[in-house]
Amino acid sequence: MTSELDANGTYPEIVPGPLAAPPPEFARRHESAPLAPATMPSGDRVPLVVRYEDVRAVLGSPASSRNLRLPGLPRLVSGVGIDDDPDALVNQDPPEHTRYRRIMHGTFTPRRTEPWRPRVAEIARDLLDGLGDDFDLVQGYALRLPSHVICEMLGVPTDDYGRFVRWADMFLSTSTTTAEARYQGQAEFLAYAAELVAQHRAKPGEDLIDLLIQARDEQDRLSEGELVQTVFALITAGFETTASMIARGVFRLLLHPAQWAELAADPDLAPTAIEEILRFDGPPASAFMRRMTKDTDLPSGSLPAGTVVMPNLNAANHDPRAFPDPGRFDIHRFTDQPPNPHLAFGYGAHRCLAASLARVELTEAIRALAIQRPTLRLAVSPEAVTWTDGLVYRPAAMPVTTGA
Repeated sequence: MTSELDANGTYPEIVPGPLAAPPPEFARRHESAPLAPATMPSGDRVPLVVRYEDVRAVLGSPASSRNLRLPGLPRLVSGVGIDDDPDALVNQDPPEHTRYRRIMHGTFTPRRTEPWRPRVAEIARDLLDGLGDDFDLVQGYALRLPSHVICEMLGVPTDDYGRFVRWADMFLSTSTTTAEARYQGQAEFLAYAAELVAQHRAKPGEDLIDLLIQARDEQDRLSEGELVQTVFALITAGFETTASMIARGVFRLLLHPAQWAELAADPDLAPTAIEEILRFDGPPASAFMRRMTKDTDLPSGSLPAGTVVMPNLNAANHDPRAFPDPGRFDIHRFTDQPPNPHLAFGYGAHRCLAASLARVELTEAIRALAIQRPTLRLAVSPEAVTWTDGLVYRPAAMPVTTGA
């Protein structure tokens, strides 16, 4: 299969396949155009890295910089975006990034997050108990579960859930006509995070924010800006991206009724099912762009110093060189002899800090559904499910039923 140029001499754009399947263009690029350019939401075009080994090489390279604040560089979105804040962990390079991660090293280990599993499972059960036979899985469950969890972990009122949704929708929009709204959403979100930090400084407790305030490496602590950005990132990633993966994962499972029935009959399959969901449908947004600070050789070609590239995690997870028959969804893929590790949580220095917590939430969300809603199915045709249009791609609504 070859990736043919269109009438304008460019490669086809990356758009989801039918029923939110991986973009068909991935297969063409894997074979013949692994570093071909693609258009970002801003309209800028940058090389898109799609092969598994190439993506790992970019993300693991010391020449791969997240400082995209230099004048004239390509933009992910128009107007203010997450790339612009130097205090954000995701935008830092060594040695600042190394220091930041070192201070936070013990906060999100499995030892810290595993004790939350019973409470996450309880929240999932309670939410399902409050839903009838017919409900919107996105609004009634996928969005509410991670919001309840992150609110409890941070020690903030669960009533703030509605504010999280509004800010996330504003901040994660990619429309070039909403740059002002995106800036407003980010500013309000950051102000909220700063207020939370101030409240916890005034009245210390034992919530996650208190752990972050106390976190240190010898005498080195997070600065005020770093603390605020960390809380902001935790709410954004711990809420919207986890909610999106729950919704996308359930949608994919319901498109494979035999596998859903198997999971319902044996809910202990949830952990391995989650790994395949993460590979097939995750992450709901791709990795951030990288600027190569020196000439870099990848397995598929060379990137000159100064090149800004977009490593596509979802494309890497569908590379047939790494995952045989990547278009086949199989909840047993990671059961016995797992293939290469998927890259849904990234790779290298910027790998998702809270991956262990995300796994707990996703696993218990799917397990609770399998136990309490074994006859779950879509209440509309799969084609009738609507999807969001932004940095995070998920069902906007998903009517489901468990009735006769």
